[in-house]
Amino acid sequence: MGVYDNNVLVMLADGFEEIEALTVVDLLRRAGIEVKTVSIYGGSSKRPSNNVNGARGISVNADISIDDTFMNEALSSDLSLVVLPGGMPGTLNLKENKNVEKLVMDQYGKGKYVAAICAAPTVFGSYGILEGKKATCYPGMEDGLIGATAVTDGTTVVVDSNVITSRGLGTAVDFSLKIIEILKDKATADKIGISVVYNV
Repeated sequence: MGVYDNNVLVMLADGFEEIEALTVVDLLRRAGIEVKTVSIYGGSSKRPSNNVNGARGISVNADISIDDTFMNEALSSDLSLVVLPGGMPGTLNLKENKNVEKLVMDQYGKGKYVAAICAAPTVFGSYGILEGKKATCYPGMEDGLIGATAVTDGTTVVVDSNVITSRGLGTAVDFSLKIIEILKDKATADKIGISVVYNV
């Protein structure tokens, strides 16, 4: 048994889009899904490791920060999902972090789910995991979906194999409910949607 078995990890870097990240955390926890926020800062980082600053100046104290112990435990756990929120420069900070790449690629390689929203699907593009898949992202950033067929018809969430992508802040609830549907079931996702007066 791994420390983070069945956990969803939401990766946070300075400049992350607060609504995209925290909507996922909030709605999944309402659905009874174990979610951990993970600061990409830790180990050799010369800064407070758990505190992460959002794109709109909202600071979040993450549940965990990345260090060697966390990486060893996460990579040996049966994670449910790794989520990358968008935002700038948060997306670029995620893309440049080797531990984020290692986690995503390990999860993807195991055939487990990875998800990204807004600009963050371009991180998946840079890792080469969108090749031959359908994906969506923030409008105008489709060039970053390297190898993918970009879905630009207004579809809010695209699921192809074990990759989940979504368009941006305005689709954060759809994104979160789709994740709940995948990890639990549609009835639970619908129940959570009704409980927060979404599309009622």
